[in-house]
Amino acid sequence: MVDLARFVVPGEAPPFSDQTLVDVRAGRATVVGDERGVAVVRDGELEVAVGLEERGRGLGTALVTQVLDPDAGGAPAGTSAASPRLAWAHGDHPAARALAARFGWTAVRTLLQLRAPIAAVAPDPAVPDGYTLSAFRTGNPDDEAAWLALNAAAFAHHPEQGRMTLDDLRAREADDWFSGDDLLLLRDASGALAGSCWLKVEGGIGEFYAVAVRPDLQGQRLGGVLMRAGTARLTGRGLEAAALYVEGDNEPALALYRRSGFEQDAIDVQYAAPESGR
Repeated sequence: MVDLARFVVPGEAPPFSDQTLVDVRAGRATVVGDERGVAVVRDGELEVAVGLEERGRGLGTALVTQVLDPDAGGAPAGTSAASPRLAWAHGDHPAARALAARFGWTAVRTLLQLRAPIAAVAPDPAVPDGYTLSAFRTGNPDDEAAWLALNAAAFAHHPEQGRMTLDDLRAREADDWFSGDDLLLLRDASGALAGSCWLKVEGGIGEFYAVAVRPDLQGQRLGGVLMRAGTARLTGRGLEAAALYVEGDNEPALALYRRSGFEQDAIDVQYAAPESGR
């Protein structure tokens, strides 16, 4: 198995999503290629990475051709790699745009990465009366079930986040970067989970990995409470910046994050095969 970490280049966006890495480890993804370059297909989506020293030699085109044509040896018939219909270009690299154009794929979705400086002084989360904040208890079935239910409800229309399973959650709990203290749970007066702020601290960056508010409580400024609580958690840890990802067309979320001092830093683009349409 090729070590996908070797394709991470300082200063560039990571070439593979966290869910892709989870699925590769679990054997739910198909990996084509070698240490020069790889194509990974999971759940009908394609991600391609080519080593720095191999770029400009047509390897990306060869890898995409291979996974799109099972007869070319990309994957056994019937596997997910036989017919990916979507592809991610993390960082919107010019070579990825050229590759998409070569195969007639069109951009259908953008995911923005925003960044903000870490506050010098931890803000007061201003938790409303009747609500409480606590840390996620790693491996606790009650916290896991409650968080998964909240996540599924809050991201019901999100193509990736809302589908997270218990196996996916536990795979992240096992990652080196995970800390239950960085998954903040907001509970209402009844003790039910009202929202959460999940932070991923790695490589000097404090990422707001997922911020969720229960649908019946949305519009009550609890998102701001969770953002302030997360910011307070990141303050004083020697981090370079705070970061988060948001859909490019999610204006309410963009407005919230801009009020919190975030500005666009990078962009991921999803492409669809010609037959997929928009």
